[in-house]
Amino acid sequence: MSRDRFERALFRVLKPLVILFLFVITAFPFFYMVTLSLRDIQELILDPGSIWPRGLTFDTYANVLTKQGFLTFMRNSAIVAVSSVAITLLISIPGAYAVARLRFFGRRQVHFVFLAVYLFPAIVLAIPLFVLFTMLGLRGSLLGLILVYCAQTVPVTVYMLRNYFETVPQSVEEAAALDGCTRLSTIWRVVLPLSKPALMATGLYAFMIAWNEFLFALLFLVEKRESWTVSLGLSQLAGSIEIPTTVLMAGSVVLTLPIVIVFFVGERLLTEGLTAGAEKG
Repeated sequence: MSRDRFERALFRVLKPLVILFLFVITAFPFFYMVTLSLRDIQELILDPGSIWPRGLTFDTYANVLTKQGFLTFMRNSAIVAVSSVAITLLISIPGAYAVARLRFFGRRQVHFVFLAVYLFPAIVLAIPLFVLFTMLGLRGSLLGLILVYCAQTVPVTVYMLRNYFETVPQSVEEAAALDGCTRLSTIWRVVLPLSKPALMATGLYAFMIAWNEFLFALLFLVEKRESWTVSLGLSQLAGSIEIPTTVLMAGSVVLTLPIVIVFFVGERLLTEGLTAGAEKG
């Protein structure tokens, strides 16, 4: 057998094994978390090593959603995440288009300044933002948290969208201009429909950050429990010795499941958007 044929045969054998191995090590923790959340606490105490529960119970989810207030926390997280995505895209689309298409003094420097802002660790900005939001009276409000998340996501979304906008042929925009379209109508009718994969990718990126973020949520909302997000509610469960492990796992599923659903719904467009702009042709 030649070396080339041997390598192809070896690859055919190893490929499914590697995929299966990666799937198991990534999916098993989530699977175990779900099974723990569906077990009765007494069964868990008597048989802690069992993976599959003998009987399923949804009392843990009823406890998390009602007694622990996770319905309110999920509503707050949804408001913050959706608003952050909408504002981020509203700001990033014209900003990225301007950097990609318009010619102005300092254009290249502006592009790198946007990216450099994202390189600052969040903890460096925590104290200045805390002082500023306290002076403005925004501490404890969801609006302040939305503004912080938009400031976090706008730089990198501008960078992502700029790379994609540069791959849109200028001839298409020139044809729209000959048909009487203004710059804004060209963006709305031509550029955005062609940029759906990139918009999906940046939207999912902003949504996942706003849904999962903990540091700024703790900093700005800890004093006002009715404004807590899901991540803050989960930290409360994890820090209490009175909360059973099964209830904690149910809270973890509640936090994780929306992100998993959103990701799988937009997985195809997300993959296209993340790789868009890597090559020009």
